[in-house]
Amino acid sequence: MKSPIPSFLKKALLATALLSAGHAYAADTAGHAYAADTAGIVVYNAQHESLTKSWVEGFTQETGIPVTLRNGDDTEMGNQIVQEGADSPADVFLTENSPAMVLVDNAGLFAPVDKTTLEQVDSAYRPAHGKWLGIAARSTVFVYNPSKLSEAQLPKSIMDLAAPNWKGRWGASPGGADFQAIVAAMIEQKGEAATLEWLKAMKTNFSAYRGNSSVLKAVNAGQIDSGVIYHYYSFVDQAKTGENSKNTALHYFKHKDPGAFVSISGGGVLASSKHKEQAQAFLKWITGKDGQAILKDGKSFEYAVGKNAESNPKLVPLQQLDAPSVDASKLDSRKAVELMTQAGLL
Repeated sequence: MKSPIPSFLKKALLATALLSAGHAYAADTAGHAYAADTAGIVVYNAQHESLTKSWVEGFTQETGIPVTLRNGDDTEMGNQIVQEGADSPADVFLTENSPAMVLVDNAGLFAPVDKTTLEQVDSAYRPAHGKWLGIAARSTVFVYNPSKLSEAQLPKSIMDLAAPNWKGRWGASPGGADFQAIVAAMIEQKGEAATLEWLKAMKTNFSAYRGNSSVLKAVNAGQIDSGVIYHYYSFVDQAKTGENSKNTALHYFKHKDPGAFVSISGGGVLASSKHKEQAQAFLKWITGKDGQAILKDGKSFEYAVGKNAESNPKLVPLQQLDAPSVDASKLDSRKAVELMTQAGLL
């Protein structure tokens, strides 16, 4: 049974949103289009656009609230919100990784998330202070080409990739928010000194690529033996043609290793939002039963984080990943970038 719809939602017309950056429209029952009015919300979206579109379509269909998406990457959108401050037109911020949420949170720009919404998400996937929460998750994995590496040769820890015998044998995308989140988590686990030492060895040993997909393709083609990416890039490719992953396999570090880090995609309502009730309703919807079901039934292959929510059955269950316990509210993207710059990676 669906929860009762608040009065302001009942007054909204059943709508579908045109999901393009800077525009949103809704349709009334007669089929007429009208520009989004003050009942609509603006979402600064750094999540994968296809996933967020599915969320928005479901939310708008159920509530009639039009949504405008402005798409970018984690760092770009986070910095933009900080620069805009109280004048930001954003009502909601969604990310792929936690550090961008921390950036905005540290600037004091989030409103508290409604308690009923917080209660929908397991406490492991949201900061204790309740200013933002997890909306999805992704696991760090070691992708390798079995024709280049046997299972016996696989590293037991991501830290092993600093050893001389891994020189020229692995790749990553250091310029992206994904890898920087992994580094931020390593700082939390191992400290700055150990992380910087590892990053300097990485500079010597690895090959740089632009994006996780490029790393996957390179491993698949035998250009490099292995790489560090997020799990879902492989699953998404397999669900399509498999042409960029057919010659690869995934190795999960587990054992609470820094390489078993599970990154939380975050969502929060801006304190400056002029449409907080609608913005809170959106956050509640995507973390609720219907929103999390899109993760299970869709093609994003990201993990669901809602209580009792099931992830896609093709994925290794979250509970079996044996990920390290990392406080997502402490992941410092600026410190990660600083250390990576010192190491010559950026």
